[in-house]
Amino acid sequence: MEKACIDINQLVNVFSNHQGSVYQSDKLNCFYVDFGGKFARFNCLSLQKLKKVVEDIDIDALLLNTQKANFELVTFNGCEHIYLLNVLEIIALKDLLQGTFTMFKLNHLINDCLYRLVY
Repeated sequence: MEKACIDINQLVNVFSNHQGSVYQSDKLNCFYVDFGGKFARFNCLSLQKLKKVVEDIDIDALLLNTQKANFELVTFNGCEHIYLLNVLEIIALKDLLQGTFTMFKLNHLINDCLYRLVY
């Protein structure tokens, strides 16, 4: 889905780094990852799968292997999006997804603390 089809004002920026951003759409109940020149839509489960796939990439092995290029194809079953990333982009995507899920946890902790204070 293209950025032009989405009202950016209805999206909430969950987390951003120098390479990209993750947005949340409460209206459509999904997330948008703006990374590597691609604006891709994910549901919650797909975003978790993407995080797992990216975290499972062995960056050391990529850097030490002189027999192949330092690129990795990032995708998973049931995903219509494919990323071809170099090592620096993998690190940036890993940082983006870790920051996003940290913000989810932080939001949950804050809501939990506020709920305890009120009740």
